[in-house]
Formats: sequence, C-alpha cells, structure tokens
Amino acid sequence: MVEKDAVSENLGKQVLGYGLTTAEIVYRCPDSQWLLQTYVWQDYDLFPNFPALKDFLAFWQQELDGPLFAVTVAHSKLIKPTELRAVDGVFRLH
Repeated sequence: MVEKDAVSENLGKQVLGYGLTTAEIVYRCPDSQWLLQTYVWQDYDLFPNFPALKDFLAFWQQELDGPLFAVTVAHSKLIKPTELRAVDGVFRLH
C-alpha cells in the first residue's frame, strides 16, 4: 500500500525538475578485495549535479567497508514539457 504523502512528495519533486536517477554501484568486497559486487540505487535527483547521489556515495565511503570501484548513472525526467500545436484553430497535444 502506497502512502498518500509519499506519492505527493515524489510528484512535487518531479514538478520542481527532479528526475528519476538510477546508479549502478560496483564495489570491492571488504574481505576479498579481488571480488566485485554491484548495488543498484534509485531516487529522484537533480541533473547534472546529483546532490542526493553524492550524499549517498559520501555516506557509503564514510560508513561502509566496501571500497567503491565504479559508478554508472542513468537519469530521466519523467515530466517533460508538452508540445502544443494549433490544428484548425484547436490546440492538440502531440
């Protein structure tokens, strides 16, 4: 069950320009440095500075034992400007 406030907060972020950001984090296992593992992080964040992702990665480096190896980021704005065009005097979405 999704809480009403959570939906409103996410929609509010999207209206403010946030987009869905997904990061694949590859890190070394603390006990076996030769072994790499992956972790997928996803949240709404601002392109191009990604403050939420940077905060998460800073937390990772300070609090967790597995050193980071690589981070790959994908970002998409889910709410985009629409294209309006008048056709025969009527505005239609395209």
